[in-house]
Amino acid sequence: MTPSLTLAQASRFWWQLGWVSFGGPAGQIALLHRELVERRRWLSERRYLHALNYCMLLPGPEAMQLATYLGWLLHGVPGGLIAGGLFVLPSVLVLTALSTAYALWGQVPVLAAVFAVLKPAVLAIVVVAAWRLGRRVLRTPLQVLLAIKAFLGLAWLGLPYPVVVALAALVGWAAGRWRPGLMALPMAHGSGGAASTADAADQPALHGDATPTPDHARFSPRRLALTLLIWALALLLPLAVLVVWGGWDGPLALMARFFTRVALLSFGGAYAVLPYVAQGAVEQFGWLSAGQMLDGLALGETTPGPLIMVVAFVGFMGGWHSTLLGGPGNWWAAVAATLVTVWFTFLPSFGFILAGGPLVERSRDDLRIGAPLAGITAALVGVIASLAVFFAKPVLFVSGPAPLLPWLVLALSLLALLRWRWGVLQLIGAAVVLGVTRQLLMSGFAAVG
Repeated sequence: MTPSLTLAQASRFWWQLGWVSFGGPAGQIALLHRELVERRRWLSERRYLHALNYCMLLPGPEAMQLATYLGWLLHGVPGGLIAGGLFVLPSVLVLTALSTAYALWGQVPVLAAVFAVLKPAVLAIVVVAAWRLGRRVLRTPLQVLLAIKAFLGLAWLGLPYPVVVALAALVGWAAGRWRPGLMALPMAHGSGGAASTADAADQPALHGDATPTPDHARFSPRRLALTLLIWALALLLPLAVLVVWGGWDGPLALMARFFTRVALLSFGGAYAVLPYVAQGAVEQFGWLSAGQMLDGLALGETTPGPLIMVVAFVGFMGGWHSTLLGGPGNWWAAVAATLVTVWFTFLPSFGFILAGGPLVERSRDDLRIGAPLAGITAALVGVIASLAVFFAKPVLFVSGPAPLLPWLVLALSLLALLRWRWGVLQLIGAAVVLGVTRQLLMSGFAAVG
């Protein structure tokens, strides 16, 4: 009998996950798969990939949207709000604290030391994620070819991420219509397909291939209309308050409008949209300098949560440098700007999931939808592999007193994940401890010297 799962139990998991979700989208997606599919069996492989494919099509942080979707699937709207909120809340708290330290005292050496060890460990997580996903989903020569083409398109040709996804979906659609066998389409749930057999070999998943769609996840026009209304009010009412308080072109209203555009344009992950953020925040509005923007990106990569959370640093520095509440240099103004930035950056993601989720669940057995999604899943292997290459150059080829350190950490991390069967949380924790220990030893030696 499949065990039950309470909202309180799931909430504790989402809270813990929010504190350890390092590694950018690829590492976070791998972490979610490891914890929810392999370890806890809350979802089957196919249910997980179906949700992931939808999130990959949306603007915004894929991993946060995936957590929101899975929380919604498990426990309805409250579960989705809790999962998505707790996925980003620790990052907001940590980055606000780090931004405060940065604004007051500048660079924090211990962060650089932790980051030096954490980056190659995260690179190992990304490599292993691509390897494991490829073994599971690349079952035909066409799917292998799609993964290779996606990798080459992103890593060498520099194609925009949405173009790669659209082409993969188009190839999947064409194959599904004329040569379905080329895509190894999943069979309808309950039909005894390969996925069902794999699930039966292990503990049954709480939401398996044959599990009916829960009542709260069924499509309802009335529920959709109510969701869209609440979504619109959550966007427009806070914006109206900010406009009344500071004017249409006031600092907070300006941030609200700008970061809403950022949220709607952030296809392809944070790296694709950060140039737009930098252009607006640095050149157009002068919220911070180019050097501070780079420092903010480094801080964002050392914290858990979505990398797009670097916008919280941008908002903080914009509030810190503004004349709000008697500034510049007013901490409350900086925190207010941070909260506005986070709210308007992540609100669209919640709307996309809560409004579109029932339609996605409705399409699980529609092979017209399954074929394009199978193409996207295959391309996703190449996307994750290209992210590993993107990380590899700045992570592994570094100058300094210990140029071989990242290579050693990468090798040990791969060994820990593949041979010793470490969990992602264990690896991240060990990397943080190693980075702090190394910094303390270096500081001690410098003091003695």
